[in-house]
Amino acid sequence: MGLFGFLMAIISGALMSIQGVFNTGVTKQTSVWVASSFVQFTAFIVCMIAWYVTGREGSFSGLFKIDSKYMLLGGAIGAFITFTVIKSVGTLGPAKAIMVIVTSQLIVAYLIELLGIFGADKVDFQWRKLIGVILVIGGILTFKWE
Repeated sequence: MGLFGFLMAIISGALMSIQGVFNTGVTKQTSVWVASSFVQFTAFIVCMIAWYVTGREGSFSGLFKIDSKYMLLGGAIGAFITFTVIKSVGTLGPAKAIMVIVTSQLIVAYLIELLGIFGADKVDFQWRKLIGVILVIGGILTFKWE
């Protein structure tokens, strides 16, 4: 595992947790769809600026040439991710919500790899990975137990 990839994953997890709290706070003063719209709009602006500043690699016309058109649903899925994070953080609190979210991500990602769906390389089943998932679920139960 590359150090850069590991560092990016740590930063991603931290930013997701912070964003969940921020978005939930905005929702309390507006609404979930106003907050989600603002999140998606500001993300669009940041992406456009980053694309421009970094040399405008790729073209938007390339989107029409994507082989698997369902892959273009990522943005729409992002809107529902924002919605579900806001609702889960607001209901469970940041730590419990993110713990369950990350566990769900782990389970679904492993299933995607096992089945080789959505263009992912198929991997062989490994008991140690299943045990790891079970340990994570056990951690959630331990964390939630009051």
